[in-house]
Amino acid sequence: MATRYRTTAINDDGGTGVSRVPGGLSVAVANPLQDGHDPAAANPEQLLALAWSTCLDATVQAIVRAERRSRVRVEVEMRDAVGRSGYEFVVTAFVSAQGLDEREAGELAASAHDRCPVSRLLQGSPTVQVRGEDWREN
Repeated sequence: MATRYRTTAINDDGGTGVSRVPGGLSVAVANPLQDGHDPAAANPEQLLALAWSTCLDATVQAIVRAERRSRVRVEVEMRDAVGRSGYEFVVTAFVSAQGLDEREAGELAASAHDRCPVSRLLQGSPTVQVRGEDWREN
């Protein structure tokens, strides 16, 4: 298998500081559970939502061949882990496309989830869902 693309991200500040791509993007990060955190800084929940919504919608666009507008909304919830220590994410992606009802969007969502590289990382997790929803202009 040939590598098509590779990147590196580095964080050496933990949950509060900066995450960065050497020679590129630099993102201020903050722990949303910490009192006084910077609300303008990103957190892992937001970064996961951005990564998956971007990748999944790009996959949707590849499937529909840009014949219709689409939207992917990802919600990430952090909660106490069930049956072990620490936290876990509960992640739901909502896929919609112009002209599709909820059932049709659900079929498109399943197809995109099967092909999207980020989805493939998340598949099999009991706390991950992909759903279709009716198209709304906003």
